[in-house]
Amino acid sequence: MSFAGGIIVFVLAWWISFFAVLPIGVRGQWEDDSTVPGTEEAAPKNPMLVKKAIWASAGAVVVTALAALIIPRVLAL
Repeated sequence: MSFAGGIIVFVLAWWISFFAVLPIGVRGQWEDDSTVPGTEEAAPKNPMLVKKAIWASAGAVVVTALAALIIPRVLAL
């Protein structure tokens, strides 16, 4: 896999991983009656985006590494 191909696989894997971990552990404002006036009741109270971006990066590294190992073997067939 070329460097550009690796970057493309990483970016796609990162976004897919990010959307997969995004709903994990999120509690809405309505769940503990702490709704801020002017906001949606279902808005997340603490979305933990930095933590989820780190998890998405770790997942993307794993997927990219697997793709780097598998793609050359498949193309050699």
